[in-house]
Amino acid sequence: MRHLLSTKGLSRGDAIRLLDIAEDMADVANREVKKLPTLRGKTVVNLFFEDSTRTRISFEAAAKRLSADVINFSAKGSSVSKGESLKDTAQTLAAMGADGVVIRHPASGAPHVLAESGWIDAGIINAGDGTHEHPTQALLDAFTIRRRLHRSAARGKGLDGVTVTIVGDVLHSRVARSNLWLLTTLGAHVTFIAPPTLLPMDMSAWPAESGFDLDAAIDAGPDVVMMLRIQQERMNAAFFPNSREYSRRWGLDDERFGRLAPTTIVMHPGPMNRGLEISSAAADSAGSTVREQVANGVSVRMAALYLLLSGDREDS
Repeated sequence: MRHLLSTKGLSRGDAIRLLDIAEDMADVANREVKKLPTLRGKTVVNLFFEDSTRTRISFEAAAKRLSADVINFSAKGSSVSKGESLKDTAQTLAAMGADGVVIRHPASGAPHVLAESGWIDAGIINAGDGTHEHPTQALLDAFTIRRRLHRSAARGKGLDGVTVTIVGDVLHSRVARSNLWLLTTLGAHVTFIAPPTLLPMDMSAWPAESGFDLDAAIDAGPDVVMMLRIQQERMNAAFFPNSREYSRRWGLDDERFGRLAPTTIVMHPGPMNRGLEISSAAADSAGSTVREQVANGVSVRMAALYLLLSGDREDS
């Protein structure tokens, strides 16, 4: 695997292989010494043009557990804020000898440009680009679902027949897009529920169902309910009347949570707006995987870095 830019192009075999390697990486967290020498001598740069404490720290922890050297590069206060281009930044990192670059960028497609430009010979991981994709978030979500459903027998398994309902701001969500492609590849059935204004206008090419009624979706008995964050920072218009109205119609409140089956998995990519898209009772319940998702993110990102940077990289 040369780059990890999207889940849309991942084959089922590649996705399961990465999840299986993540299982091995998760075992490292249970050791007294939580480190492997796998990437000793390699340099990983976290290149973040958008703020994201959780994702950056997760990638930093993953790289350090594999014994890589880590450089954290924030656009704020750097030459980028003074007008330096992505090309100039990439060439600077190439001169520093970066082996891997984890990039988050507000422009959709920026990681693809970096990977295909020839400006830098490094493995590129997309840590979120605009409203396009966030592949490692989808991988950690799939990893979490697979572990919950298959317990100790997760290795080698997909998510065949699992029903996943994704609720909220689908229009602006790169998490929703990455999850759609990956979960479908792994055999799951995906349904999007959102206000009409927060669904893309044309979803005909998406292998998913969509609707506006959260109560009907809950009564259908999904295996997984994934709540999305309302991304106020990407909204430049009134997509719904107000927060109270949104919560009343599309929030996982205590009453809706109480109607879910005891085995239903409740997910949220974080950060959560408690009381808006999800209640505290739902977020803190035994069915919630919110904290597991954070821990599993390190294991999945270790697996991605391992596949990209250990030995000779192959085009994938």
